[in-house]
Amino acid sequence: MLKTALKLLEKIEEHGFKAYLVGGYVRDYLLNIDSSDIDVTTNATPMDIKAIFQEAALPHEDYGSITVMIKNVRFEITTFRREITYYNNRKPIEIEYIDDLLEDLKRRDFTINTLCMNKKGEVLDLLNGKQDIEDKVIRTVGNSYLKFSEDTLRILRAVRFATNLNFELSNEVKHAILATKHLLKNLSYERKRQELDKIFTSKYVKRGISLLQELGLDKELELTKLSQVTIYDDLIGIWAILDVSDRYPFTVNEKELMRKIHEAIPLNNLDPQVLYQYGLYVNSIAGSTKGIDKKEITKAYNALPIHSRSDIDITSQEIMTALNQKPGPFLRKVYKDLIKQLLMGKLSNQKESLLHYCIQTYKEIV
Repeated sequence: MLKTALKLLEKIEEHGFKAYLVGGYVRDYLLNIDSSDIDVTTNATPMDIKAIFQEAALPHEDYGSITVMIKNVRFEITTFRREITYYNNRKPIEIEYIDDLLEDLKRRDFTINTLCMNKKGEVLDLLNGKQDIEDKVIRTVGNSYLKFSEDTLRILRAVRFATNLNFELSNEVKHAILATKHLLKNLSYERKRQELDKIFTSKYVKRGISLLQELGLDKELELTKLSQVTIYDDLIGIWAILDVSDRYPFTVNEKELMRKIHEAIPLNNLDPQVLYQYGLYVNSIAGSTKGIDKKEITKAYNALPIHSRSDIDITSQEIMTALNQKPGPFLRKVYKDLIKQLLMGKLSNQKESLLHYCIQTYKEIV
């Protein structure tokens, strides 16, 4: 990936422009962390880049960026710029192209994201980012209050970086978050969730949750049940406990899973019928909220004689033949009873036993 990236820089410079890898990739390179996307900063305009890489994709909105895919690596190439005006504490709506790397870096959020790499693979550190990496601290570029006021998303990014990298927030950053956190109401729930997902899936998720609470962001983000989170290894489990599906965006499947988890929490998650009805995943999450070991739930689930209706050693046709009946609603009643008897251990899952039970129990009823 790095070899491909450096060749891209070289190609841009062959056309008379300056170009550098910048931000997260360079930061992660120094921290020996894998990155999937690479940001490039250059004094070439998007149209200049389009002329160099004809397959490049121009965005619908012109923020001075263009996307290039090379060998399955995604490069986001952005022109040196100065951001003049922000809309709604989030989006820059007025920018100015410039020809000054340092000025471009000054518009960025945190010092650790201002590190650059030239085509020779040399790291350029114009704003003391290396020192902050060594000190393991998140510090803004310039005035923290101004940075968070310009773009409220930076508040959550600060917490996310501190969480994922296990860094500290500088005192200035903490004070500025406390002073600007009310502006989070202007941030869309979709963007909030994107950042929170990254915090909740972090290796240091407990630290992230602690930071959100320490800074009072749980209230601003309407996560009133954050203190009730007791599981830290499952994203949907965390969101289910937070119970905010009426505000935050989730898929239909995610909402259904969270609904089932809520239903299963008051139940006995080691009970065979509960395990059968809700499955291993839902019971594991629901049980974890009450301190039940997932291994215990898994063992109980694996011990079930059946895990779905298809596991029952008898077909609908065999039941109808045994009872001399045509298809009808009675089949649902019979299967429901068979499942109950099997889960209670009162019936063996063998065709002969099942047929005998059906004949003895239902020959008069149906």
